[in-house]
Amino acid sequence: MPKNRFVMVDGLDGSGKGAMVDALQNWAGQKGMKVLDLRSYCQEKNAFPEPEEVLQFDAIVSAEPTFCYVGRAIREELIRATARQYSALSIAHAFALDREILYKRVLIPAIKTGKYIFQERGISSSLVYQPVQEHIQLSELIRLPGNRTALQFSPALFMVAVVKPETVMRRLGSREKKDNSIFDSLGFQRKIDERFRSDWLRQLFGQHGSRVVYVDTDEPKSVEETQAETVSVFEGFFSAQK
Repeated sequence: MPKNRFVMVDGLDGSGKGAMVDALQNWAGQKGMKVLDLRSYCQEKNAFPEPEEVLQFDAIVSAEPTFCYVGRAIREELIRATARQYSALSIAHAFALDREILYKRVLIPAIKTGKYIFQERGISSSLVYQPVQEHIQLSELIRLPGNRTALQFSPALFMVAVVKPETVMRRLGSREKKDNSIFDSLGFQRKIDERFRSDWLRQLFGQHGSRVVYVDTDEPKSVEETQAETVSVFEGFFSAQK
């Protein structure tokens, strides 16, 4: 099977993970690669591309939750801060199903054919967030079919954006477009920060073949500096794999 070129980026909301994925997408474009922005595709068509269509591209840019089918319901209903509250278990099942569709329709065909994949969030978010929202055992989450699939096809490189929770709360507060997420509170962000930095998360991904790298995205580092470091880490990792 061709080399795994799957890169996942995760971290707190407002940590800069989106800017990191943008940097990798720009890298692919500068190399003359044909890039599929799955986020835009799903938003425009409310559907995933067929696997045959995916194979026409050199690189795929993705995000979880996705922007169609189950992912759209997650974004627009399940995790929004409204009076309608859904249990963590319901949300966990929804994320796992969204993930299973994404992997079967897009990511697994792309991984097996050596495409570059740059993805914001993934199975790591479920393992970090959902046990904090309510008491759910990690073993219970991992048993869900979509989550099992995601660990089976773990990223070659897993980059975690690390930043103080106080910094991300300032960043989130200054955004013009609010997510209205149930996760946007300082106390919650502190718990999540601890889990993203934990040994157990690093070890879990390491056991499934991922190289885990922490990228400091806190102030006074600029967005441009974060993006330059992201590309440097990415290029260094894959150069060493040759």
